[in-house]
Amino acid sequence: MAVLWLDDVGSDDIDAVGGKGASLGELTGAGLPVPPGFVVTAGTYRSFIEETGIDDDLFEAVDVDSDDSSALAAAAARAEELILETPIPDELKEEILDAYARIGASDSGEDAEGGEAFVAVRSSATAEDLPDASFAGQQETFLNVTGEDLVDRVKRCWASLFTQRAIYYREEQGFEHHKVDIAVVVQQMVDAEKSGVMFTSHPSTGEPEIIIEAAWGLGEAVVSGSVSPDNYVVDRDTAETTEVTIADKKVMHTKDPDTGETVEVEVSDDRRTARVLTDDEIARLVELGRQVEEHYGRPQDVEWAVYRGEVYMLQSRPITTIKRSSGSDAAASVTDGSGTSAQQERSGNDEVILKGLGASPGIASGAVRIVDKLDQLDKVGEGDIIVTAMTTPDMVPAMKRAAGIITDEGGMTSHAAIVSRELGVPAVVGTGSATRDLQDGQVVTLDGDKGTIREGTAASKEEETDPLEDVRPKNPVKPMTATEVKVNVSIPEAAHRAAVTGADGVGLLRLEHMILSTNKTPECYIRDHGEDAYVEEIVEGVRTVADEFYPRPVRVRTLDAPTDEFRQLQGGEDEPKEHNPMLGYRGIRRSLDTPEVFKHELEAFRRLYDMGYDNVEIMLPLVNDVEDVLRARRLMEEVGIDPDKRSWGIMVETPASALCIGEMADAGIDFASFGTNDLTQYTLAVDRNNEHVAGRFDELHPAVLKLIGDTIATCREHDVNTSICGQAGSKPKMVRYLVNCGISSISANIDAVRDVQHEVKRVEQKLLLDSVR
Repeated sequence: MAVLWLDDVGSDDIDAVGGKGASLGELTGAGLPVPPGFVVTAGTYRSFIEETGIDDDLFEAVDVDSDDSSALAAAAARAEELILETPIPDELKEEILDAYARIGASDSGEDAEGGEAFVAVRSSATAEDLPDASFAGQQETFLNVTGEDLVDRVKRCWASLFTQRAIYYREEQGFEHHKVDIAVVVQQMVDAEKSGVMFTSHPSTGEPEIIIEAAWGLGEAVVSGSVSPDNYVVDRDTAETTEVTIADKKVMHTKDPDTGETVEVEVSDDRRTARVLTDDEIARLVELGRQVEEHYGRPQDVEWAVYRGEVYMLQSRPITTIKRSSGSDAAASVTDGSGTSAQQERSGNDEVILKGLGASPGIASGAVRIVDKLDQLDKVGEGDIIVTAMTTPDMVPAMKRAAGIITDEGGMTSHAAIVSRELGVPAVVGTGSATRDLQDGQVVTLDGDKGTIREGTAASKEEETDPLEDVRPKNPVKPMTATEVKVNVSIPEAAHRAAVTGADGVGLLRLEHMILSTNKTPECYIRDHGEDAYVEEIVEGVRTVADEFYPRPVRVRTLDAPTDEFRQLQGGEDEPKEHNPMLGYRGIRRSLDTPEVFKHELEAFRRLYDMGYDNVEIMLPLVNDVEDVLRARRLMEEVGIDPDKRSWGIMVETPASALCIGEMADAGIDFASFGTNDLTQYTLAVDRNNEHVAGRFDELHPAVLKLIGDTIATCREHDVNTSICGQAGSKPKMVRYLVNCGISSISANIDAVRDVQHEVKRVEQKLLLDSVR
């Protein structure tokens, strides 16, 4: 049979249904509250790859050196291609869908429109959650799946058996790829109001205390580490809650009521710092935790969810990270990244510069390596400290090389934290700001027991100061505003200074400064070095800024240098001589007139997208009308950029663009950004560089403000974001006007970001007060 129901399976069926399926069957059989469901068996996966003839190619593709990151990536991509592009037999497809049709509505979830049940689809590897190894989080999970999409998700679960992290982990643990199969669990969705993870014993020491982590919405936010959850510690003997840590829960995962898809949304202000679990819910979880541990006879890691007041068990696995000996072996040996004993050498000071949750015990010192994207893992060397936004299982290859892990988000029960404990790598998670407050190359010491980070190399255990000492943030607290406050960046070298301002992204990164720094015109550079070198010059410049800000957006303006600036470069002798270059051959008009050169810029964006920089946005300068937009859009499509899937927009720098904004919005732009320097001089016929009339240059002139205000209003009607990146965005009077008009974001100079943030907050607070008075 292709499927087995959870009611009919148990621990003896692990070879058929995998670790997750067997566990859920055991929990169901024990009378615990488990949502109904079935398992697409491991034998079904095996039959699929053998009967379609892809098995030999599959196992040959993943037979690579696990320490070679590029080889791992290629292996994973080839495996996914083989599985996803091979059609599933009709008979198997029908059997899976017939079983799905039998999952009816229950109190644990809701039906989709048309009576189809929402289901969760989770992979269940046959080698998963063994007594001495945890494969937790290495395969895929899909939530809120309905109808025939189920078949596609089953195949994607099969393909996830060969992700980079899964291939690496099996190699390191000595598992042969061709001997590991994968089942897929299909369960009625629990439309969770709150959810999380529970350890029935301390995951590192085995002490008799239950640790519960909880957040709003679906549990994947906790498991993946995308949210820092509440933490509750309960004495298992007395059932008394001994410690409660309430986190700032910024986001939650929930079902979109319109599409049925799982989405990440911001948590409302009244719940961000509110306690998730009531005392009664904690008591119920403790009761269920005791039953689960008693059933299995060993400490368990349990995923749970609450829906309409009922607690449901979604998964249980053995804790594989409890130390076998007394005390923490990892903490007994304290070394810095170079292997120097902390008792032998000590530098820096004892001030705690960051705090989080101790996710994996031990003390480690080393140089910080900030990792924003997976393709940056190669920069992590032996003894370095990985600093990242959140722990993910994809980081396992680098985690093995690292001395320690520090994250912004996540809890001590996230899957990657479990793996870090298994590898014996000290980890501190949920610091909130490590990627912003720490710098590449900075030497720090983390304490995975206390959850602290200090400057310099390690102090010995005896020399450590009280971790509860006053902790002063390195940067002032960024005020929360509905209007985003971004920063203008002229050159890539200024990226770090811009990033530490706490800006919400980059509102303007000027591409021309990267080209001008070569001292050659684009045509001259291409002639001397080749097209690919020109494209890479742009890629590296943008990438420097995108790395610093990821995942915050970076809005890059395409080439906008006037002829007088180009004339000073090598190859500039052919530039036209213009009486007023600011009104001449520049911006989008030059790009559209030389499409082959412009397409090299667009090719750079395409490469950045392929590298994973989805935070990069394209901004077109000096656009006048919809024809400019449509021609640029066609060129984007010619180089392989899908304008409907990427964020792109225009500069509003002329009265013409302000008056034609409606037609341009209909052409598909995502944003319009005011360049107030040009908009002002073109509206008032004032050359700001002409000393005779410069005094008449005024961005706050009623005519300029009317153009801006009318453009914002039109864009709001068309659901197009608006921003300002001109110098005027740093002026308090302009800020007040823009916020009152409803602008989406304001981009200021680096040294003005903090002031603009506070000014925006003041205006927003006044608007809020006025609305309720």
